[in-house]
Amino acid sequence: MANVAGGGIPHYYLYGDQGADVELDFLHIEPLRDRSGPNDWRIRPHSHPDHMQVLFVRGGGGTIRMEEQILPIPVPGVLVVPAGIVHQIDFDPGTDGFVVTAALGCLKAAAAGDARLTEAAARPAVYPLTGTGVSIPAVNDTFEWLHREFIWSAPGRRTAIVAQYMRILVVVLRLYVTTGDPGVAAPDRDYDLLVRYRALLEEHFRNERSLAFYAGDLAVTQARLNAACKARAGKTASDLLYERIVIEAKRYLVYTESSVAQVAHLSGFEDPAYFNRFFTQRVGLSPGAFRKQKLHQEA
Repeated sequence: MANVAGGGIPHYYLYGDQGADVELDFLHIEPLRDRSGPNDWRIRPHSHPDHMQVLFVRGGGGTIRMEEQILPIPVPGVLVVPAGIVHQIDFDPGTDGFVVTAALGCLKAAAAGDARLTEAAARPAVYPLTGTGVSIPAVNDTFEWLHREFIWSAPGRRTAIVAQYMRILVVVLRLYVTTGDPGVAAPDRDYDLLVRYRALLEEHFRNERSLAFYAGDLAVTQARLNAACKARAGKTASDLLYERIVIEAKRYLVYTESSVAQVAHLSGFEDPAYFNRFFTQRVGLSPGAFRKQKLHQEA
């Protein structure tokens, strides 16, 4: 199952996985074949709301769609998929390489205050490695080493993982500077505003329910915020806020044993009765009925 928002586009932490809140230092690496192979080498349209990905493709190929652009995958090549970017990938069967998924908190920590690293990682990009001056064997070794450290348990593992991820960010920066053109058009202003609004929601949705708060923080009018959300997500800003609240409540109902009253409190409601009405109106089931239905489906 996926978290679904923004016009029905699934939001995943890892493709095909639905999880609860992930630690700020979450980082994951796996071979491309692990998730793509069982899905007929197609990764359907989805996004990662608070994670970014770097893919290293060293064999095979295919195409990647980021937002409205479809581009061939260079081999060898590096693909950068920032948080919130809707993407779809059609790999050639047998494509070889790795995908690294990192929480934005992990990205910021690894960048160690270097704004150039975070800037390059925030740009959707498709980079060929050939002819760039970036060492292809070194890139391959970096991803291989990160993967080894990730699956092994040895002294200094965490430090080694962060070090290799930092090397990957440096590769992305050098490709960004060297090529000048990452091949993917920058998202439009509506999309940029939507992404920033979603980021604010992640921070404040439990305690702030006023659109005036979000619009003020984003330095736009409420009308402008609503227009951007409708243009890029097909929903109003309030719809997205309420949707985020419901998603959080569903997580607690399905993945914890908290009572409905406790779920109400965890979701930012002081009055459990009001939470019950709010949830029922938007889901079509009471919180208790929703929990029973999901537990029955998964039994």
